[in-house]
Amino acid sequence: MWRKGTLALLLVTTAACRFEHQPDKQDETPQATASPSPDALAAHDPAPGATVDPALADDRPRPVMQMQVVLDRLGFTPGVVDGENGMSTRNAVAGFQESRGLPVTGELDAATGQALAQWSNIPATRVVTIPADFAAGPFQPTPPRPEDQAKLPQLGYQSLAEKLAERFHTTPETLLALNARPAGSSFQAGDRLRVPNVGADRIDPAAVSDAKWRDTLATLGVGSAQPRADRVVVSKSRGTLKAYDSADRLIAMYTATMGSAHDPLPLGRWKVVGVAHNPDFAFNPDLLWDVPDSAEKQRLPPGPNGPVGVVWIDLDKPHYGIHGTPEPATIGRAQSHGCVRLTNWDAARLAQMVHAGTAVLFEA
Repeated sequence: MWRKGTLALLLVTTAACRFEHQPDKQDETPQATASPSPDALAAHDPAPGATVDPALADDRPRPVMQMQVVLDRLGFTPGVVDGENGMSTRNAVAGFQESRGLPVTGELDAATGQALAQWSNIPATRVVTIPADFAAGPFQPTPPRPEDQAKLPQLGYQSLAEKLAERFHTTPETLLALNARPAGSSFQAGDRLRVPNVGADRIDPAAVSDAKWRDTLATLGVGSAQPRADRVVVSKSRGTLKAYDSADRLIAMYTATMGSAHDPLPLGRWKVVGVAHNPDFAFNPDLLWDVPDSAEKQRLPPGPNGPVGVVWIDLDKPHYGIHGTPEPATIGRAQSHGCVRLTNWDAARLAQMVHAGTAVLFEA
């Protein structure tokens, strides 16, 4: 499994929950990356029922990835878009089925295929040219030790490959495979790449007043038009997070990581008390069972490779929240310190759906 490098083990495997978050500090440090030109990497979809322009069509059939990019656009995300029919993809299919009143099997049965057919003209991939501003960086490895991380202005992307993977909701390995490049190959400005055709990425500048957050959304390929969530349900047994609107319709479902034997998910009814974009974080060893008491407190800078990624959704349970991650490929597989962890792009979407007072249920 792809991993992002030398991030401290305690931050990777435990998701860095039970930290003391201080949202008033979130804007003191520059955002980790500049956004690309508004439409440079954006999706351009055919009209419903229209024939795909041959120049925009796939170079070969990719039925699972095509289903993944459609579900991702609809808010039922398959984790990383990689063309594999794994656990997260089955969760996404199940979420779509529930939202359409279909039997919930998690499998692409005939009824589900028929319901998805209206988006069959959306290709699984598209070809983009990497813009110079997107490729400009800076890129640098994440130091293993929190005290060294605290010295940096930001915990940004470690490579252009990592940044591209987050933009297209995938992994560097998938990008290499789509472009028939050998393992270890690098990317640079001006390269033409075939990428997963993730969409729903239009950003209305008037809808996002925070310029740094707008840049983050653009870098993650997350649009500003998101439905409003009235309640959120996190299921420990299913490993999912669901969002429902005021009519109790399922509007989004994500595979999530939550809790561990040492820090189980705190079951019960909670509520959102605030959302911090691009937060920094107070690393407090006193709150972490797997960190020596001799370790010192640190203020960790913001960035997509920070312990909580690009978003902290604060709950009225002290030290607990819903947040992003520096390790998207581990979602649903690794453990946390009790918090709920999503990919950065899913956390960014959810952050635009919830508001202070949104009900949150943690259930077994």
